[in-house]
Formats: sequence, C-alpha cells, structure tokens
Amino acid sequence: MSDERSVSSDYWALRVSLGPEAADAVTNFLCEAGAAGVVEEGDGAPVVVRAFFPPGSDPDATRRRLAEYLNALRELAQPVGPATVDVTRVAEEAWADAWRAHFRPVPVGRGLLVCPPWEAPSTPANGPGGPRTVVVIEPGRAFGTGGHATTQGCLELLERALEASPVGRVLDVGTGSGVLAIAAARLGVRWVDALDLDPEAVAAAVANAARNDVADRVHVVRGAPETWPGVPAELVLANLLGPALVTLAAPLARCCATPGRLIAGGLLVHEVPGVMAAYIPEGFRLVERIEREGWATLLLARDG
Repeated sequence: MSDERSVSSDYWALRVSLGPEAADAVTNFLCEAGAAGVVEEGDGAPVVVRAFFPPGSDPDATRRRLAEYLNALRELAQPVGPATVDVTRVAEEAWADAWRAHFRPVPVGRGLLVCPPWEAPSTPANGPGGPRTVVVIEPGRAFGTGGHATTQGCLELLERALEASPVGRVLDVGTGSGVLAIAAARLGVRWVDALDLDPEAVAAAVANAARNDVADRVHVVRGAPETWPGVPAELVLANLLGPALVTLAAPLARCCATPGRLIAGGLLVHEVPGVMAAYIPEGFRLVERIEREGWATLLLARDG
C-alpha cells in the first residue's frame, strides 16, 4: 500500500510500551512525526508513551518508521524495553475526550498547581504553603505539562530556590512549553529569558506566557546557550537530558552569574556522577538532589 492510500481520514492513537530510558527519545520522535500531543503513563518499567494523531496522517508509515527508530536505538545499545506498538483508530469525540483525560491539575511542591486551560480552578486549592500558584499550560507538542518526573523535580527545586533567596533574572534553556519559565514569573521573578531551538516550542511558550498573564516578564526566543548574548542570570534552568547537560556544561556556566545557581533536570539517576564531573570544574557544587521514578534533578550553586 502506498503512503498516499494509507493516509487516515480518522483520528487515531499510537501506544508504545518502553523502557523508561527510551521514553524521552521516542516522545521526541513521535512529536516530529506529527503527533498533536504525546503523553507518558506509568512510573515504573515499562512505561507507556501514547501519541494522538489527527486525520491526514499515516498510521502505517508512522508505525513502520517507529519500528526502524527503535531498531536504531537498539543498535546504539539503548535499552528500549518491550517496544510493543499498538495503533487504534478512534472517533473524533472519543479522541478529544481521551486526549483531555490525560491532563489533569498536577499539584507540585508546596505551592504550585500546573493544569490545562479547561481545568483551571477559579479558586486554587491550598497547599502546605497556602493557596497554590496556578500555571496554565495548553498541552501540545512542546515538552512540559507538569506530569513528568523531571518537570516536577525542576518545579520543586525552583520553588525552593526562590523561597531561599530572591532572584531578579532567570534563564530557562530548552523551555519547551514554557512551564518552568512561566512558573518562575508567577512566583515573582521579574525578568525571565527562555530559549528553545524548536520554533513550535517557542510559539507554544509565547502563547502559554500570554495565557498566564506574564508575557511582559517572560521573553521567549529561538536560540541556544552557546550563542545567547544576554546578561548572565542568577538562576539557570536546564531541563534537558543527561548527555546534553554534559555537553553544555561550559555554555550553561557562562550563562550563569557568579554567585549563581543552576537547576539541572532530565538526567537518569545513574547519570548524576557524570553530570557532576562536568560541572565541578565550572565552579559548581551540589546543593540539593531530588530523585523520582528513576530521574534525578539537581540544584547546583556557584559561589562568588
């Protein structure tokens, strides 16, 4: 069957069961393959990645390309787990309901609540620190809806870092949906720069900043830390992946003021020693570490 004849006139969903180490890579692949949104389910091994596709996309070709991508990961000795793939066609109404069902308000830390627009509360519930600060994120193809362990770890450390010491300027590298940058602004930071190389992420972050009434304080641009010309920030947020954190240690250090702090997320627990080995020569020390579902998030500090 040709690709043209296999294009679906229906809404459909793809489900793949994976080892947790491969989940982020497969999520990125499915977004690039045209998914309207991707969610990760489960907190153990395996995890389930579910992608939602609109009409006009090709389930057969997408499944075939995903199988090839999983084989390529295996050849690179990446643990992909069972890698079982299922494709299901669904009615438009059921597709919308299934898509929305995956996004509920997520309380994070002492005082944050991340939620989709249709679940934004008129009166936020109280957390341990009082009424929760609401961050509204439209789920889409940009990473970061508050449900992933790495996003939650970064939000928790961001909240605690801002409670410990006021911050005037934050830089969010690889902003995705903008959730971390927006949370920083909602928690009182007056100037937040946000960078991403993906133009769709930039557009999503800009829209989400406006949705949260912080567009005047969150400045989103397409760019990378290696070429960022801005003023070093007192707090740098980098929710990336372990290898990227190692590669970008020197550029991220240049983006961070002295004294300053850096929150590093997106690394697996076993990657912590390698990441620390890259940042200690840049003058950073480990202040705090959060582990959740096999992922680690680090708060680093560089003293003056």
